[in-house]
Amino acid sequence: MTILVTGVAGFIGAAVAEGLLARGEAVLGLDSLNAYYDPRLKRDRLARLERRRNFRFLQLDLAKRGALAALQGEDFAAILHLAAQAGVRHSLKDPWSYLASNVDAHLEVLEFARHLPRLKHLVYASSSSVYGASTKLPASEDDRVHDPLSLYAVTKRTGELMSRCYARLYGLPQTGLRLFTVYGPWGRPDMSPFIFARAILEGRPLTLYDQGRMRRDYTAIDDVVPGVLAALDCVPQADATGVPHRIYNLGSDSPIAVNDFLAELERLCGRKALIEPAEASEAEPESTWADIGAARRDLGFAPRTPLAEGLARFVAWFRDYYRL
Repeated sequence: MTILVTGVAGFIGAAVAEGLLARGEAVLGLDSLNAYYDPRLKRDRLARLERRRNFRFLQLDLAKRGALAALQGEDFAAILHLAAQAGVRHSLKDPWSYLASNVDAHLEVLEFARHLPRLKHLVYASSSSVYGASTKLPASEDDRVHDPLSLYAVTKRTGELMSRCYARLYGLPQTGLRLFTVYGPWGRPDMSPFIFARAILEGRPLTLYDQGRMRRDYTAIDDVVPGVLAALDCVPQADATGVPHRIYNLGSDSPIAVNDFLAELERLCGRKALIEPAEASEAEPESTWADIGAARRDLGFAPRTPLAEGLARFVAWFRDYYRL
């Protein structure tokens, strides 16, 4: 049977779809191909998938109520819901798009999923942002997540609560994945690896918040994909309260200061960055750090990519793709 992947032209969606196709799965991919960042990059990711057997694509905006009626008659073994409006800082500028893409669209997927008679599992992407203002590190799935720092975090936590509700009401097995700062080839242009590399290679100043003291649990896409596939294969049973819903952190369990991350990029690019200092954003935490004990235990999740290796792959791809 086919696996449905939403957000398939996105960074993580495209990489996961490639992983599914590589192991012989049939994939139907959905994406709105919106212009939050350069649609050419999305189309180029999609073109790579369209060269593979057993892949189909349909352009759909899941934020529109009834959008998935276009799939009437299709049946799916599983759904990977990776579509979302990402970006913490952008949620301060365009909050409405986050409600549409991360709440309305999540509900559209849940309503569609609960009527599929042979669906075994729905896996959806959440975010480390849900940990908000918590200073407890490393962050565990059992921690209270009640103090968000951004609307983006609010919408991702809302998605988790909606999924747990549907798991309880309809017995729909679901797994949420809290992803920690994923980077690598074909990454997102709004994230620091992209922003820093472009500025360094083009000789332009880059904005460095809080003197680069913030720490992030940078996680290589090559480690994330096996984690997502393992989660897909591990259908949750009912927990102690009778609800078939689990949440896992997927991170490197190795936080790194932004300054050190930037220094490694400078080394790989062979140039020094031109720095424009800026105050820290109140919408972002000082540090992120994933406790991945549960994912190790249940999913066999084991990040193996050192930062230097992961960034080397990213810079090689970036220079080739942009001819820099």
